[in-house]
Amino acid sequence: MTHPVIECVPNFSEGKDAGKVESIANAIAAVPGVTVLDITLDPDHNRSVITFAGPPQDVADAAVQAVSRAVTLIDLRQQAGVHPRIGAADVVPFVPVQSITLEECASLATAAGERIWRELHIPVYLYEAAARRTDRVNLENIRSGGFEKLRELVKTDRDRQPDFGDAALHPTAGATVVGARKFLIAFNINLNTPDVTIAQEIAGKIRTSSGGLPSLKAMGVRLDSRNLAQVSMNLTDFDKTPVNIAFAAVRDLARQRGVSVASCEIIGLIPRKALAQSEEWLPTVENFHPGLILEDRLGL
Repeated sequence: MTHPVIECVPNFSEGKDAGKVESIANAIAAVPGVTVLDITLDPDHNRSVITFAGPPQDVADAAVQAVSRAVTLIDLRQQAGVHPRIGAADVVPFVPVQSITLEECASLATAAGERIWRELHIPVYLYEAAARRTDRVNLENIRSGGFEKLRELVKTDRDRQPDFGDAALHPTAGATVVGARKFLIAFNINLNTPDVTIAQEIAGKIRTSSGGLPSLKAMGVRLDSRNLAQVSMNLTDFDKTPVNIAFAAVRDLARQRGVSVASCEIIGLIPRKALAQSEEWLPTVENFHPGLILEDRLGL
């Protein structure tokens, strides 16, 4: 019988200072049994994603260590970017890879969330498969209003108070959202225009919440460093909406507005199965290499 393996893909509210992100990655790598698979920084989003994997308890221990290091390095009062966030360690998802169920990952996430509050005094919200409330299954519901709004609402609105912790955010590190989910593909499409309203219009048409494609979250943002607009997407179930379908939808809607696709980005890793029918979109992905394929990195 194969041994259980899980992946953790925490997002941190720092995408400009590589030294800080490297320090967090080092804290993860210091946990025996854990392998850091990928580190991605985005200065416009001012956000980083670190992907690591290993045996379940080792990965959970590394996740707590990562949050601990982030708390010492990131001050949300001094941080700003185009991506919504409520915490220094903003979201910490556990993903089943091999010989483990989503339900088991949810139990692990709940235990890790309790540790983050007990050991680090960072309030924790549980989401996706670990959610204790239906209105917290979707991450955007928890993160609505961002750090600045949530730190005020949490004091008086019982519906916004955390699953673990007091009715107050950490003054510099905010709160952390912890949960378990299926593989999520973070896929961004950069448009050959600086007009962010075009990206926002396209995002509004394709995302599930607006009646668009199933299992797809999207927002339009401007990349100041590149003078481009971007459609930033999360494909939460690529069996329901594969990457090629999402790419074609954005491409066609952009063409209707006289705009072409400049390039694409994969944030973190991508399962091999998700590369089906990739003949058109894969050549547009910036800096793609086989090491971005999850199974190749894990030797599976």
